[in-house]
Amino acid sequence: MNKRTILSALALAGALAAAAPAVRAQEVVEGIVAIVNDDVITLSDYKAQFNLALNALKQQQSQMTQDQYSQQYASLKKEFLNSMITEMLLLQKAKELGLNVQEQMKSMIEKIKQDNHFASDADLRRAVEQQGMPYDTWLKQYEEGMMRQGVIYTEVERSIVLEDSEVVQYYRKNPAEFTTPAEYKLNAIYIGVEKRTVEEIDKIKAAVDAKLKDGASFADTAAELSDPPMKEAKGDLGTFKAGELESALESPLERLKAGDRTGWINIKSGWYLLQLVERKDAFLRPFEDARKEVEDKLFNEKRSAKGDAYVKTLRDKSFVKILNPDPLGLEK
Repeated sequence: MNKRTILSALALAGALAAAAPAVRAQEVVEGIVAIVNDDVITLSDYKAQFNLALNALKQQQSQMTQDQYSQQYASLKKEFLNSMITEMLLLQKAKELGLNVQEQMKSMIEKIKQDNHFASDADLRRAVEQQGMPYDTWLKQYEEGMMRQGVIYTEVERSIVLEDSEVVQYYRKNPAEFTTPAEYKLNAIYIGVEKRTVEEIDKIKAAVDAKLKDGASFADTAAELSDPPMKEAKGDLGTFKAGELESALESPLERLKAGDRTGWINIKSGWYLLQLVERKDAFLRPFEDARKEVEDKLFNEKRSAKGDAYVKTLRDKSFVKILNPDPLGLEK
């Protein structure tokens, strides 16, 4: 069906609906959200796909702040229809190119079964359907996803070339990206301030200082006088990379040698006395160690730029008409 035929069919459907109220009362005409060449995005398709995406976002909500979730949700509402249009265009292109991903699908299914210790296809089917999705729907979505990936590989990725000179140049111009930060192994004694007077805190600090001055080990002193959790850990705070600690705690460490202690450091939660057990200085990773990382970064940047340009060209050459930009009324 060509573009003119689709438009004619839509007009005819509207005329029949207007001329036959009795029929309209008995039948529900599927709403159309957008026309994409010879295909349409229906309201039911949009609702189903949007709800799947929203459920996936909600599953990650516990790992986000409320602001992050709100931003992700706003982006989903704004971009989802365009994403569906892009996916439809790529799928149409895959069919035009005659891409066949059946062998890749077989390999993918076997890998999923192997990775999840499923003994049979029936086990995989049950696992998919327990997640609330019909197995055939899941299989179709996976196949269509692989077809779209096939278009990106054929039309975009295959043409990307990385020259050794640009890889070396990027490494030299961005040493901070390939520098392993300094690392500190620390002991700590902690005094909480909640429900304590200044005098009580000063008394504990003085007792700690006196024990250490008299030669008591840091671990024994922490076990006796520190508040939890350093009390139970006998002062073992752990290992931290530069930038992972609060600046008030990290800054004094730069002047210490292994075995040295800081003075008492006050932060919001209480007072800390730190001992530097071991320091590993920052170092620039050799080029050969970083080469793969640089190549991946440059490749992904080119892939993103070329992919966006390809999709734009594909859309510019296609017939795309959005009939309902806010299908679920979420922007009202």
